[in-house]
Amino acid sequence: MASSVLIVDDSSVVRKALVRLFADGGFEVSGEAENGPEAIEKARSLNPDLIVIDLSMPGMNGLEAARCLRQLLPTVLIIILSDYGGLFPEQELDSIGIAAIVSKAECSTGLLYTARTLLCHTAA
Repeated sequence: MASSVLIVDDSSVVRKALVRLFADGGFEVSGEAENGPEAIEKARSLNPDLIVIDLSMPGMNGLEAARCLRQLLPTVLIIILSDYGGLFPEQELDSIGIAAIVSKAECSTGLLYTARTLLCHTAA
């Protein structure tokens, strides 16, 4: 069975591109959301294996949403997408429960590789 993923980005263009990327990459895209509160609501009902969430969103940013998602679904893997790359200390990411941060500038295969690697490690 394919791993399910919830895609969260305030840009509909980016969101649609990510949905296509993950669907073409063999993932089951269980849903998409355009902001933090919607991501929390959808994650509650969909219970995805992985959440890919944009860092910069209006209202509730990706880090704030990740904190809430971690409390709601303690075992879900969360990947943050950022325009800023790895500007966050690993200790801060670990304390929030973020599995990885991936720069939006990286190629799409890098994002899929990170997602597959994280899911394989949790399945082992």
